[in-house]
Amino acid sequence: MSEKENRKEIIHYWIEKAMDSLAASQDELKAGRFSFSVNRIYYACFYSASAVLLQKRLRFQKHSGVRAAFHQHLVKAQLISREYGKFYDEIFEARQRGDYLELVSFEKKQVEAWLKKARLFVDAIGSLISKDK
Repeated sequence: MSEKENRKEIIHYWIEKAMDSLAASQDELKAGRFSFSVNRIYYACFYSASAVLLQKRLRFQKHSGVRAAFHQHLVKAQLISREYGKFYDEIFEARQRGDYLELVSFEKKQVEAWLKKARLFVDAIGSLISKDK
């Protein structure tokens, strides 16, 4: 398998993981497990951001690296809207609070809104990947 084919396969893998994370977030939301839903929302965004960055031959070991590169290579380059950059930051921080701080809870309406935004975010990333094939 060529390097390009391998990269395409991995990009496809990350997009599939993003879609699975959106579905899992919906399931967690329905079950009333809002913190777990927020976690899956974040990972849907993280996986899709990782995919589009890999398309640009950029890989990172840390979440902070993906976040910084997302802003540098996509938001600042105006390939994706600033609104999505702000959303990525917001859901990154929410996931951090939900996973690592005690006594953090989320409201159903907020999680529903984040999930809706995450679907749009993943779709926007998908269109960037489709354009660059």
